[in-house]
Amino acid sequence: MNKRREFLKGAAAMATVSLLPTSVWPSTENGRLRTAHIGVGGMGAADLKSFSSHELVDITALCDVDAATLAAAKKLYPNAKTFTDYRTMLAEIGSSIDAVVVSTPDHTHAPASMMAMEMDKPVYCQKPLTHHVTEARAMRKLAKKKKLVTQMGIQVHSFYDYKLATILIQDGIIGKVKKVHAWSPKNWGFDGPAPQGSDAVPESLDWNLWLGTAAKRPYKEKVYHPGNWRKIMDYGCGTLGDMGVHIFDTPYNALALDVPKTIKNSCRKPTGFGFPENNIVSYEFPGTKYTTKNFEWIWYDGPGSPEKHDDLALPNNEKLPDQGAMFIGEKGRLLLPHFMQLPRHIVDGKYQELDLSSVKKKDNLGQPTESYDKEGNKHYHQFVDACLGKGKTSAPFSYAARLTETILLGVIAGRFPNQTLHWDNKKARFEEEEANQYLDGDYREF
Repeated sequence: MNKRREFLKGAAAMATVSLLPTSVWPSTENGRLRTAHIGVGGMGAADLKSFSSHELVDITALCDVDAATLAAAKKLYPNAKTFTDYRTMLAEIGSSIDAVVVSTPDHTHAPASMMAMEMDKPVYCQKPLTHHVTEARAMRKLAKKKKLVTQMGIQVHSFYDYKLATILIQDGIIGKVKKVHAWSPKNWGFDGPAPQGSDAVPESLDWNLWLGTAAKRPYKEKVYHPGNWRKIMDYGCGTLGDMGVHIFDTPYNALALDVPKTIKNSCRKPTGFGFPENNIVSYEFPGTKYTTKNFEWIWYDGPGSPEKHDDLALPNNEKLPDQGAMFIGEKGRLLLPHFMQLPRHIVDGKYQELDLSSVKKKDNLGQPTESYDKEGNKHYHQFVDACLGKGKTSAPFSYAARLTETILLGVIAGRFPNQTLHWDNKKARFEEEEANQYLDGDYREF
């Protein structure tokens, strides 16, 4: 049994003190949903705002390793109990909450979510779902076993423009798709050396709890907390893990893809500390009914992305959207900017007017997205409603885990520049044995 399994087993045992069997445990209290939030700064603060906008939600508990962040959230939700350690929170008030929201750095997603699910709690977890491939598979398996409502935080999944693109592709607007290009020029990479020495830990921060299950490392100001951890291998997943999950989502969903067969990342040599600042990741997927037999996916990230390619040329020499995806089909192309812009149909180098007559009849499409503030709450409310027995989530862990696994395989390929890795979906292992060490990670006791 590795340290990850030992940690989860111990966490689950710690949490069971306040538990009742699911069969005699009411799913909600008086038709309302009591939520506990792990991580309440940055994206966690945005998640809090969106959940509290639902009229049937009671923000019941707040947890953060930074006392200053926690105090700011407490001012907004004065009735919520506060904690610095999610394990203590779940153990002490597990019977008083109905659902758990995880909005921490990536390396804590799985430990916190798994503990909550072991307690039969529905979980909303920010993206990417996990930091390791084995965690994604474990979370998917546990959610299925427990029959829990789950949702990954890819808010634009519920936006009009993304749902429209999915319908258009599946209706065959460009025929079978043979290739997808996707890109983001964001730079959640770091090509420099690991920092030397240490700085004094801020009085408000519990550095040990921030590190959690990750390896012990000296604190360095402005390197990890609060904003740069995505660049560091121990805690984040780079630009691919941040923006890739959003931009991959619609093509991945529309084409009904599973995990890839091969992965190759063209990037600089690994440093063992930060992710490469530029990546070009090529995936080969098994074909689906919406793709050709041989289907390829190319991801570009970092400054200057994407590289010039004939597939990406736009009519009238227009400039590409800053971020987005291009579907290459047998009968044309479909451009999907990221985000809040309608997809654009291109045939023979010219834009085509979209025929939406049949699309308007599709269920749950909604109206074109006017603003993030107006539309952003939909994905959260969908989770709340599902917990209350009204409908289903659109990005449950059964879907989110496969999407995250695909992303993480590309991240691992960055440790083997320009080498094609072969993935065995059934065995959940690479043919290249040296790559399998990165599928998992030891959990530190903390």
